[in-house]
Amino acid sequence: MSDAFLRGLPKAELHLHIEGTLEPEMAFALAARNGVALPYRDVAELRSAYDFTDLQSFLDVYYATAAVLVTADDFHDLTWAYLSRVRGQGVVHAEIFFDPQTHTARGVAYDTVLDGITRALDAAPAKLGMTTRLILCFLRHLDEADAERTLDLALPRKDKLAAVGLDSSERGHPPSKFARVFARARAAGLAAVAHAGEEGPPEYVTEALDLLHAVRIDHGVRSEEDAALMERLVRDRVPLTVCPLSNVKLRVVDRLERHNLKRLLDRGLCVTINSDDPAYFGGYLLENYAATQAALGLSRADMAELARNSFEASFLSTEEQGRWIEQVEHHADES
Repeated sequence: MSDAFLRGLPKAELHLHIEGTLEPEMAFALAARNGVALPYRDVAELRSAYDFTDLQSFLDVYYATAAVLVTADDFHDLTWAYLSRVRGQGVVHAEIFFDPQTHTARGVAYDTVLDGITRALDAAPAKLGMTTRLILCFLRHLDEADAERTLDLALPRKDKLAAVGLDSSERGHPPSKFARVFARARAAGLAAVAHAGEEGPPEYVTEALDLLHAVRIDHGVRSEEDAALMERLVRDRVPLTVCPLSNVKLRVVDRLERHNLKRLLDRGLCVTINSDDPAYFGGYLLENYAATQAALGLSRADMAELARNSFEASFLSTEEQGRWIEQVEHHADES
């Protein structure tokens, strides 16, 4: 399948951690700008640390490099670099996660983080022809009280957010741990999404749906282990934001050729492709599309379906979704 077809296919990205777009070169540039010492000698040594064995081994590097993000300009530059890069890959809409607790724990104010990110997001429609939404994620390895304090910081400016989410170390941290803070966020008018069923069991997906009232599941690839859950996901058209290259890099699957994305798609699930933490996992959205297509032998119809799903699963209005889905169909028919 040609690069031109995949690049020209309008796409939405729904599972993207902005801190996970911090390329090694930018990490060292920001470290120099802010007088922060990284625990790596140079770009090459940092890249060599990307041989992860599981989710936690990645998170150790992820949190270490995030220390270079200090000012609003840092967060702006990081976000703008991501948006500029993926717009050239056919991404027309992005729903971006950020982890404020990673930064407030280091003494960086919540408003500093939010101001920098939203300055870039606000410029995207006019400068890039691109729309965005922002999702605040709670770190599940911390306690719910910490999440509650973060929500307290966020609510006065909730108009900047589309939803709250749940990320970080999954094992041993079920969604039920955060039921109350998610209830508060929903009562304030924020939607809910949650990472579940990546390293954690399918029961975590069920908890995210039943207790957090998540409207989509981030990852969710282990849902296949529970037949009743699979039927529910199909029946209720619950989106899964799958991240193929991430799943390989973090050893969720050993080879991309063995990924279950095609089976999930064929079962009728609303599956989408996303890049997760692309600076660390070897590819942004276009690279995920291309690698998955090649490894699983996906057809043009499959790729168009994945692109349609990305808009259907987004927080765009029904009208906006419909306009982009028409563009997907037009591209598939004309190419």
